[in-house]
Amino acid sequence: MRIHIIGGAGSGKSYIAERLSKALNIPHFDLDDVFWDKDANNYGVKTPLALRDKKLKVIVDQPAWIIDGVYLKWVTPSFQLADKIFILNTPIEIQEERIWKRYKDRKEGIIPSSKKESIESVMELIKWNKRYNQELLPNFIKNSDYSEKIVHVENYENILGICSLKGIELKE
Repeated sequence: MRIHIIGGAGSGKSYIAERLSKALNIPHFDLDDVFWDKDANNYGVKTPLALRDKKLKVIVDQPAWIIDGVYLKWVTPSFQLADKIFILNTPIEIQEERIWKRYKDRKEGIIPSSKKESIESVMELIKWNKRYNQELLPNFIKNSDYSEKIVHVENYENILGICSLKGIELKE
């Protein structure tokens, strides 16, 4: 089973991917860990393209995976190999609340993180996320070569229902 989950920042992709990973006993990969250079001294430094693509290839060459992320262009190999592409349709207001909560929790040390976010970077993320939800994601869906794989969901329970309909056994 190969599952790709996409949706805006704060939509719940990682939460759902982690739960599915445990339920299906399949490894989970967050594309932020591939796209962003975690060893950089500054926040927001991208992994060099060749290394990023090599990391993605290592992931998609595995027999089973759950990948989550906002990325649409450079992840074509994962879209091509995915059995299902779940698009998480969480209301933008909820996404924004989660983005701010995550920032606050990281600053207070509630969520351990090496990210060096600032209020300005969070505001830029929220601005970008609106564009992602209103333009980029709808354009991807409209022009996608993967429409037979795409399933729109609102939450984890939707995915559980789809899995049970397909006879996929979940270990909760």
